[in-house]
Amino acid sequence: MNILKGKVALVTGGNGGIGLAMAQALADAGANLAIVGRDGSKNDGATALLRRTGSAAPLSYVGNMTDPRDVESVISHVAQDAGRLDILINNVGTNDRKLPQQYSLEEWNALLTSNLTSAFAVSQAAYPILRDQGAGKIVNIGSMLSLFGSAMSAPYAAAKGGLVQMTKSLACAWATDNIQVNAILPGWIETDLTVTAKQQIPTLGEQVKLRTPAGRWGRPDDLRGAAVFLCSRSADFVTGVSLPVDGGYSCAV
Repeated sequence: MNILKGKVALVTGGNGGIGLAMAQALADAGANLAIVGRDGSKNDGATALLRRTGSAAPLSYVGNMTDPRDVESVISHVAQDAGRLDILINNVGTNDRKLPQQYSLEEWNALLTSNLTSAFAVSQAAYPILRDQGAGKIVNIGSMLSLFGSAMSAPYAAAKGGLVQMTKSLACAWATDNIQVNAILPGWIETDLTVTAKQQIPTLGEQVKLRTPAGRWGRPDDLRGAAVFLCSRSADFVTGVSLPVDGGYSCAV
């Protein structure tokens, strides 16, 4: 559709799963892509896939978005190499499932850093570029655990809940700069992370299907439409929103 033609989009954690699916969607809509991930070989595989499916010379950077030095380096390189930056998707995150009493404070801090602080740091670094260009889109990837509690994921749920509130706050702060900040809340999506969850909780797969009105688990491609919409001119008056993409899981009882 080329509704993002001429735009430059950076997707953190864009080398697999949900991140790669959204990167592909933005490329299909005409955007020039840049991805960043910690695994260089995985980045190479993702950029090769993007090229095969029509993306024009996607950029790839190896970096840890929990490291402020890497954050500054990646943002400055994208702006320099691509000439601009219009769209940021904060997709970096991880989980470690156990009961609350089993986490060390170091593990708690690491999960909050990965799932919340990193998104703030990357957004803060991108802000001057978006402001000076007069427009920008930031999309933070949250979770349905922004809405629900989880006995086995207290720090992850806390971080994703914080991400929703951070999204609202950045939306308020940067609206006058014509920067829209929104969040997508994926439901239960088939990814490497949820494969581990199914192994840890044998009944999870069937429980999710029974509660979800759509009657199935989500796929990374199910996030494509929401990502393109929130990154497009169609969402110029949409900001501070957290959009569930969950097959109806959050509205069912």
